Formats: sequence, C-alpha cells, structure tokens
Amino acid sequence: MTAHFISAEQVHAKLPALDLVNQLKQAFASDIETPMRQHFDIANPDSERETTLLMMPSWQSGKDIGIKLVTVVPDSYKYDLPSIKGVYVLINAVTGQVKATIDAPALTAKRTAAASALASSFLSRADSRSLLIIGTGTLSSELIAAHCAVRPIERVLVWGRNSEKAAAVVNRVKHLPVEVTAVEDLDGAIASVDIISCATMSIDPLIKGKLLKAGQHLDMVGAYRPDMREADDDCLLRSRLVVDNYQGALKETGDLAIPLKNGVISKENVEADLFELCKKQKQFVRDEQDITFFKSVGHALEDLAAAQLLVSNLGDL
Repeated sequence: MTAHFISAEQVHAKLPALDLVNQLKQAFASDIETPMRQHFDIANPDSERETTLLMMPSWQSGKDIGIKLVTVVPDSYKYDLPSIKGVYVLINAVTGQVKATIDAPALTAKRTAAASALASSFLSRADSRSLLIIGTGTLSSELIAAHCAVRPIERVLVWGRNSEKAAAVVNRVKHLPVEVTAVEDLDGAIASVDIISCATMSIDPLIKGKLLKAGQHLDMVGAYRPDMREADDDCLLRSRLVVDNYQGALKETGDLAIPLKNGVISKENVEADLFELCKKQKQFVRDEQDITFFKSVGHALEDLAAAQLLVSNLGDL
C-alpha cells in the first residue's frame, strides 16, 4: 500500500487549535517515548548562517512511530522560500508500514503554536485579553489562533521588522473574531499587552525586561540555537520560568543557555516543564503580579501527537 501524502492545506484544515492543545496535553502525560533529537549545523557557503538539520523521532509502543526531518535555512528568503522545510513520516509501530507522509512545516507550525497555548493555559492570567505577536513568519498567524483558543483575547498587535509582512499577518487572521493591528512601536506594544509571543530568527534580544509589567506572560518560541536570543537578562530575572522540556531547553536556546553560562540564572530557577505540569507532578500557582516566561524549543512528542490527531481527523486515507 502506498503511503498517502498529507498536504499543508489538509494539515491546516484538519487540526483545529483547541483540539490540538487538548491532544498535546494528553500526550505530555502519556507513555510516548522520545529520544534527544539530533541537531546538525552544516556549512552553507551561499549563506551567512549554517544550514541546520534536525532529526526528531518519537514513538508509542503498539501504536505509531514518527520521525521528522527538517532543514532550517535563515537566508531562504533570498530564494523566496520559507526558512523551515521538511517532511514528517508516520509509521505503524506494529507492522512497520508507512501510514502517511506529512508536510512538516505546516505540522510544526500547528503543534508549536498549540504547545504555546497549552503553556499559556497553565501560566498566563485567565483573564488575559490582549496579545502581542513579535515576528511575521509562518508561525505568527498560528500563534494568534492558538492563544485565542485558550484565552479571551480581544485585541492583537503584530510587530515585525518589515511593516508589509506585519500587515500580511493581519490579513491572514481576518477570519478570527478579534481586533488585529500591525504596529511599529515595539517597546510601546510590549508594555501594553497581557501576553507577548515572540517567534523570530533574532540573534540579539528584542524584548527588554525593564519594559515588562506585572501580570504579563511571555511566550518565547524563536531563538532555536545557543547563540540566538529574543529576551534579555532582565526578562529572565523578573520572571517565573517554565520550559517545554528540560533536556532541550537548557542547552539548545540562547535565551536560557547564555544566561545559564554567565551565571545570571541557574537550572533551579526553571520551575517546571510541560511534562510535569500535564502529569500533575507539579502545580503552577501564579500570583496576579507574577510575570511568567515560557521557553519552547520543540519536542518530537508534539509532532507525533499532532500527526496522530491529523490522521484520525482525516479518516480513511
């Protein structure tokens, strides 16, 4: 039997944000096994940065095996291509038969946004009504939809270095029942919202801790390499820290690896990860004045859970 290819359009149509958030919550509390992902930096003579190859396997005994192969090329815009490209392969763990191949960038965008929303459901104030999206890539519109699915968001601000791209994000989410506006004053926007979600390729911090206000929640999605940062030291020092998974987050992202190396924070400052919260091994109780900081680096469990839900929603392929 030939494995079916599931397109980006099908992924977006068949993975509703709230359903996927609930799927991930169950997955983080399940018996899915996930080894450390393999991360390779490959010299790219035609680019200012290396090409990153990610290999992310995960499996559930007696059910499914999944592996994602992804390349990240920050300079892909030169070729009018997305920076993240790849494929996801879902395999029957009992027979070894390939069940489906799936557009990996679309699957990644959906599950990454859902993981952020899942974290927000634990960490942000339940009455959060305003959201700032920093970044204009594929993830931006997905993050808006996911955050709106778990909190009563009424107002969304979008900031990007390119104002035309920010306006395009606003256009992509016109269907959502919220007010969405592109803004140019990043610092002013940071100080005016309840939730800040940042998904960029930035090397230097975009968010200054001195601008944060009591009660805010930071959702940090970019800075996927140890030399990249989206938040400065003050953000960490003013916040209560939670990660998606300890193993990846403490070494793969400069948002944590750099301040850890410099002694700004210690591992003990990270209070929990999503596994502990979803398994109820830890309970996060926030004070109204707390600033919360969630750092996401991605986890193959999220891909497998999303792929399983997708195939289920599609029915007989």
